[in-house]
Amino acid sequence: MNNNERLYKISEISDIAKVNKTKVWRYIRDNNISERSMKGNAKLYSEHTKDVIIKAFSSESVHLATETKADTSRILLEQIDILKGELERKNDQLDKMQSLLDQQQQLNLSTNRQNERLLDTTTNNTPSQDDSPSQNDDTDVLKPTESNSKGEETKTPKKGLFGWLRR
Repeated sequence: MNNNERLYKISEISDIAKVNKTKVWRYIRDNNISERSMKGNAKLYSEHTKDVIIKAFSSESVHLATETKADTSRILLEQIDILKGELERKNDQLDKMQSLLDQQQQLNLSTNRQNERLLDTTTNNTPSQDDSPSQNDDTDVLKPTESNSKGEETKTPKKGLFGWLRR
């Protein structure tokens, strides 16, 4: 150890570098820098070590500030691109859903029209030979007859496509 060499405490180095003492201590710990000597509980570091630490923080702070801004803007631009992509996909999904809803409405309208036509044709048809037994039957209950003397209800099968609607 050179007697003329000045030794510095962590607090002195942090004051010169204009950073927190904790940052200096972490830098020393992370880079495995050993102290030159001890004065009580305080660790003392050489002039060369002080210069290395100050240089690291001065260049780091300049680069850190510009890198932080560049990183932040890059990250924000990436997020914007991702969100634009998601928005486009959602718009495509909405367009597909709208077209499916339109198709569904058209199918419902077409089906309703077909049902109405079928109902009109079955109710306006002249009775055929198959319909003649149930022509006079306006209810589902048979009148008492010899075979049905108690007047019990019995269902008679209806003819036609929509006979189940008349029950």
